Amino acid sequence: MNKLIFIILLILSHTALAAELIPQGAQFDVGFSPKNGALEIILNGIQNARKEILIASYSFTSKPIATALLNARKRGIKVLLVADQKSNIGKYSAAQFLANQDVPVRLNGNYPIHHHKFMIIDHKHLELGSFNYSAAAANKNAENALLLLNVKPIADIYAREWKRLWDEATPLLKNY
Repeated sequence: MNKLIFIILLILSHTALAAELIPQGAQFDVGFSPKNGALEIILNGIQNARKEILIASYSFTSKPIATALLNARKRGIKVLLVADQKSNIGKYSAAQFLANQDVPVRLNGNYPIHHHKFMIIDHKHLELGSFNYSAAAANKNAENALLLLNVKPIADIYAREWKRLWDEATPLLKNY
């Protein structure tokens, strides 16, 4: 009996740890900072969006990223942002800039730190990494950004997490 339980536990443990394959046809682009392509990777992902960009962020002070997202919105792309409350309230941030431009923004204060940094683009592409959407990330910090293209199964997992964060967050109102 103990041997049977051991075998079942062994099988279950291997099943739980089994990694899924990257979808066929997937591609990637990677950049680092300071000033070694990370910001450009993110901007290219935004500029190539055709339908929707869902963003989860911690610190958001990057003027180039905020401008690219606003330009995407003006092109008819649906843009939604959920960001860390403590890092984006009480001062003028890129999150506030976007909210003032009628981009839907919500702030999540349900955790000590809402430390996510990812974008789901067109339900099939995913940008992620350590890169905060900030000037310091682009110009001072050692950071990374990874853009995964044609990875719908992975993007779907991140979209579920994004929606959970969005649903529990509070809308950021215009503040002129």
